[in-house]
Amino acid sequence: MQSTTRRVSLTLGLAALAAFSGLASAQQFPTKPVRIITPFPVGGGPDGVARMVADKLSRAWGQPVVVENKPGGNGFIAIDAFKRGAKDGYDLIQLDFVHVTAYQTLFKKLPYDAEKDFDPLLSLFKAYFFFTVAQDSPYKKVSDLVADAKAHPGKLNYGSWAVGTPVHLGAELFDVMAGTQMQNVLYKETTQLYTAVSTGELSYALGTSATAGPLQRAGKLRYLAVAAPKRVPGFADVPTVAEAGGPANFEVSGWNLIAAPKGLPPAVADKIKRDIEKALAEPDVREKFVSFGYEPFVQTHEQLGSYIQSETKRYAEIIKKANVSLD
Repeated sequence: MQSTTRRVSLTLGLAALAAFSGLASAQQFPTKPVRIITPFPVGGGPDGVARMVADKLSRAWGQPVVVENKPGGNGFIAIDAFKRGAKDGYDLIQLDFVHVTAYQTLFKKLPYDAEKDFDPLLSLFKAYFFFTVAQDSPYKKVSDLVADAKAHPGKLNYGSWAVGTPVHLGAELFDVMAGTQMQNVLYKETTQLYTAVSTGELSYALGTSATAGPLQRAGKLRYLAVAAPKRVPGFADVPTVAEAGGPANFEVSGWNLIAAPKGLPPAVADKIKRDIEKALAEPDVREKFVSFGYEPFVQTHEQLGSYIQSETKRYAEIIKKANVSLD
């Protein structure tokens, strides 16, 4: 009986020690520089958000928080760097939602396992996409674009910065819903993509006000419509796709998240998540979100997990309907 009691006491003591150790490590974290790896290029909206968060965390933690851009390769370059990086919370990664939802269906083989390689901590923002065209484009409404595309099957084009991104899958879904057939042209970076729209090299491209906004504000791009259920704040003069003569209920949105390696002590993961949430809630960050056309997208850890599952299912249906697949 005494032996059993001693074993129980030892087990409880070890559990308490582990809990104390995890709490202590969270209180001390970080004791050295932290890196946020991102698949987005410098200068885009997602990069801007990552840098704002990094600056806030640097001030709160008293340690440098560095954003490391590794664009290209469908985000696989950044993900590979993350997988080879630190496993103790000193390497985090900013992901596009497609990396944990659509890509599981789109690619027959991925160089990562979304469930095993990432612990999604929190979502950063949500953004709706605009139909962007050159300032001197003949298209005044989405219905004009549809009519031209139907009159010239396969002749019109749109652009994206990678296969499987919201701008690509959204355009593919638009073809299905509008009964059109347009060609995808790939660009390495968002700046190249929207420059091609502004010069008329592309018929159109989907873009957020963060990625396409600089050229739109410079008077080189126009927004035909927004792919949202209703007009978005800050762009009340831009109609929805349905209002502009396009398919009803056509919606394209994107969101970003911050993920940590699997197996991070819960106390450390909670601290990172809590401090990023504080950063996102600061007035200057919220003001920047408005200028980017972003919406706060705050979810609990459990809500984010459930949302990822539901979006994975939804995009599987979209990809199947659009008949898109990659090796």
